[in-house]
Amino acid sequence: MRDGVFYAPLNPPLLLSPSPTPTSVNNSIAASNQNMLVSVFLALFLPCIGMSAVFLVYICLLWYAASHQAEIPPPVKAAPEKGLSASQLEKLPKLTGKELILGTECAVCLDEIESEQPARLVPGCNHGFHLECADTWLCKHSVCPVCRAKLDALFFVASNENPC
Repeated sequence: MRDGVFYAPLNPPLLLSPSPTPTSVNNSIAASNQNMLVSVFLALFLPCIGMSAVFLVYICLLWYAASHQAEIPPPVKAAPEKGLSASQLEKLPKLTGKELILGTECAVCLDEIESEQPARLVPGCNHGFHLECADTWLCKHSVCPVCRAKLDALFFVASNENPC
Protein backbone atom coordinates (compact mmCIF):
# COMPACT_ATOMS: atom_id res chain seq x y z
CA MET A 1 0.00 0.00 0.00
CA ARG A 2 1.39 3.20 -1.04
CA ASP A 3 0.11 6.55 -0.18
CA GLY A 4 -3.04 5.05 1.23
CA VAL A 5 -4.01 3.42 -2.05
CA PHE A 6 -4.75 -0.24 -2.06
CA TYR A 7 -3.73 -2.12 -5.13
CA ALA A 8 -5.37 -5.37 -6.00
CA PRO A 9 -3.16 -8.15 -7.16
CA LEU A 10 -3.04 -8.56 -10.94
CA ASN A 11 -3.83 -12.24 -10.97
CA PRO A 12 -6.55 -13.04 -8.52
CA PRO A 13 -6.36 -16.51 -7.10
CA LEU A 14 -8.43 -19.02 -9.05
CA LEU A 15 -11.39 -20.35 -7.27
CA LEU A 16 -11.62 -23.98 -8.06
CA SER A 17 -14.73 -25.85 -7.39
CA PRO A 18 -14.25 -29.06 -5.62
CA SER A 19 -14.03 -31.99 -8.00
CA PRO A 20 -17.21 -34.08 -8.12
CA THR A 21 -17.14 -37.06 -5.97
CA PRO A 22 -17.33 -40.44 -7.71
CA THR A 23 -20.70 -41.16 -6.12
CA SER A 24 -22.37 -38.10 -7.70
CA VAL A 25 -21.01 -39.09 -11.13
CA ASN A 26 -22.32 -42.62 -10.66
CA ASN A 27 -25.73 -41.25 -9.58
CA SER A 28 -26.04 -39.07 -12.71
CA ILE A 29 -25.08 -41.99 -14.97
CA ALA A 30 -27.58 -44.23 -13.20
CA ALA A 31 -30.30 -41.58 -13.57
CA SER A 32 -29.62 -41.17 -17.32
CA ASN A 33 -29.62 -44.97 -17.76
CA GLN A 34 -32.92 -45.19 -15.90
CA ASN A 35 -34.42 -42.44 -18.10
CA MET A 36 -33.24 -44.28 -21.22
CA LEU A 37 -34.75 -47.57 -20.01
CA VAL A 38 -38.09 -45.88 -19.34
CA SER A 39 -38.01 -44.32 -22.82
CA VAL A 40 -37.25 -47.68 -24.47
CA PHE A 41 -39.96 -49.41 -22.43
CA LEU A 42 -42.55 -46.78 -23.39
CA ALA A 43 -41.47 -46.91 -27.06
CA LEU A 44 -42.09 -50.67 -27.11
CA PHE A 45 -45.04 -50.91 -24.74
CA LEU A 46 -47.32 -48.12 -26.01
CA PRO A 47 -47.57 -49.40 -29.62
CA CYS A 48 -48.36 -52.89 -28.29
CA ILE A 49 -51.20 -51.47 -26.20
CA GLY A 50 -52.50 -49.51 -29.20
CA MET A 51 -52.46 -52.55 -31.49
CA SER A 52 -54.17 -54.62 -28.82
CA ALA A 53 -56.91 -52.01 -28.52
CA VAL A 54 -57.41 -51.98 -32.32
CA PHE A 55 -57.57 -55.80 -32.33
CA LEU A 56 -60.18 -55.82 -29.56
CA VAL A 57 -62.33 -53.29 -31.42
CA TYR A 58 -62.06 -55.45 -34.57
CA ILE A 59 -63.14 -58.57 -32.67
CA CYS A 60 -66.08 -56.67 -31.15
CA LEU A 61 -67.19 -55.47 -34.60
CA LEU A 62 -67.00 -59.02 -35.97
CA TRP A 63 -69.07 -60.32 -33.08
CA TYR A 64 -71.64 -57.54 -33.54
CA ALA A 65 -71.95 -58.19 -37.27
CA ALA A 66 -72.31 -61.95 -36.75
CA SER A 67 -74.92 -61.58 -34.03
CA HIS A 68 -77.05 -59.13 -36.05
CA GLN A 69 -76.77 -60.96 -39.36
CA ALA A 70 -79.73 -63.21 -38.54
CA GLU A 71 -81.99 -60.15 -38.36
CA ILE A 72 -81.54 -59.40 -42.07
CA PRO A 73 -84.33 -61.08 -44.02
CA PRO A 74 -83.22 -63.35 -46.85
CA PRO A 75 -83.63 -61.94 -50.35
CA VAL A 76 -87.05 -62.46 -51.82
CA LYS A 77 -87.07 -64.70 -54.85
CA ALA A 78 -88.51 -63.10 -57.95
CA ALA A 79 -91.93 -64.35 -58.84
CA PRO A 80 -91.82 -66.80 -61.71
CA GLU A 81 -92.82 -65.37 -65.03
CA LYS A 82 -96.49 -65.92 -65.75
CA GLY A 83 -97.94 -66.50 -69.14
CA LEU A 84 -100.99 -64.97 -70.74
CA SER A 85 -104.50 -65.81 -69.62
CA ALA A 86 -107.04 -67.48 -71.92
CA SER A 87 -108.85 -64.17 -72.50
CA GLN A 88 -105.57 -62.50 -73.45
CA LEU A 89 -104.74 -65.36 -75.83
CA GLU A 90 -108.08 -64.94 -77.59
CA LYS A 91 -107.26 -61.29 -78.27
CA LEU A 92 -104.11 -62.21 -80.22
CA PRO A 93 -104.65 -62.31 -84.01
CA LYS A 94 -105.33 -65.68 -85.72
CA LEU A 95 -104.65 -66.31 -89.37
CA THR A 96 -103.65 -69.08 -91.76
CA GLY A 97 -100.16 -70.14 -92.78
CA LYS A 98 -100.36 -68.43 -96.16
CA GLU A 99 -101.02 -65.05 -94.51
CA LEU A 100 -97.80 -65.08 -92.45
CA ILE A 101 -95.36 -62.30 -93.27
CA LEU A 102 -91.99 -63.28 -91.79
CA GLY A 103 -91.83 -66.94 -92.72
CA THR A 104 -93.66 -70.19 -92.23
CA GLU A 105 -91.48 -72.02 -89.73
CA CYS A 106 -92.85 -72.41 -86.20
CA ALA A 107 -90.10 -71.58 -83.72
CA VAL A 108 -91.77 -73.65 -80.98
CA CYS A 109 -92.00 -77.04 -82.72
CA LEU A 110 -89.54 -76.21 -85.56
CA ASP A 111 -92.00 -77.51 -88.17
CA GLU A 112 -93.31 -75.73 -91.25
CA ILE A 113 -96.71 -74.07 -90.98
CA GLU A 114 -98.80 -75.32 -93.89
CA SER A 115 -100.79 -72.75 -95.86
CA GLU A 116 -104.17 -73.96 -94.54
CA GLN A 117 -103.13 -74.54 -90.89
CA PRO A 118 -104.34 -72.04 -88.29
CA ALA A 119 -101.56 -69.81 -86.99
CA ARG A 120 -101.19 -67.18 -84.33
CA LEU A 121 -99.40 -63.90 -85.00
CA VAL A 122 -97.53 -62.10 -82.23
CA PRO A 123 -98.39 -58.40 -82.49
CA GLY A 124 -95.53 -55.94 -82.64
CA CYS A 125 -92.86 -58.31 -83.89
CA ASN A 126 -95.14 -60.20 -86.37
CA HIS A 127 -93.67 -63.66 -85.69
CA GLY A 128 -96.07 -66.50 -86.49
CA PHE A 129 -96.55 -69.95 -84.91
CA HIS A 130 -98.91 -72.89 -85.06
CA LEU A 131 -102.02 -72.02 -83.10
CA GLU A 132 -101.53 -74.89 -80.61
CA CYS A 133 -97.78 -74.24 -80.27
CA ALA A 134 -98.28 -70.53 -79.67
CA ASP A 135 -101.04 -71.09 -77.11
CA THR A 136 -98.97 -73.69 -75.24
CA TRP A 137 -95.93 -71.41 -75.17
CA LEU A 138 -97.81 -68.22 -74.33
CA CYS A 139 -99.71 -69.88 -71.44
CA LYS A 140 -96.34 -70.33 -69.71
CA HIS A 141 -94.39 -67.33 -71.02
CA SER A 142 -95.43 -63.81 -71.91
CA VAL A 143 -92.62 -63.28 -74.42
CA CYS A 144 -92.21 -64.08 -78.09
CA PRO A 145 -90.22 -67.35 -78.51
CA VAL A 146 -88.13 -65.82 -81.29
CA CYS A 147 -87.23 -62.28 -80.24
CA ARG A 148 -88.21 -62.40 -76.52
CA ALA A 149 -90.28 -59.23 -76.84
CA LYS A 150 -92.79 -58.93 -73.99
CA LEU A 151 -96.30 -59.43 -75.31
CA ASP A 152 -98.11 -57.47 -72.64
CA ALA A 153 -95.89 -54.49 -73.40
CA LEU A 154 -96.38 -54.79 -77.16
CA PHE A 155 -99.99 -55.82 -77.57
CA PHE A 156 -101.89 -54.73 -74.52
CA VAL A 157 -100.40 -51.25 -74.38
CA ALA A 158 -100.93 -50.85 -78.11
CA SER A 159 -104.59 -51.83 -77.75
CA ASN A 160 -104.97 -49.47 -74.72
CA GLU A 161 -106.02 -52.28 -72.46
CA ASN A 162 -104.60 -53.02 -69.02
CA PRO A 163 -103.46 -56.69 -68.77
CA CYS A 164 -104.09 -56.80 -65.03
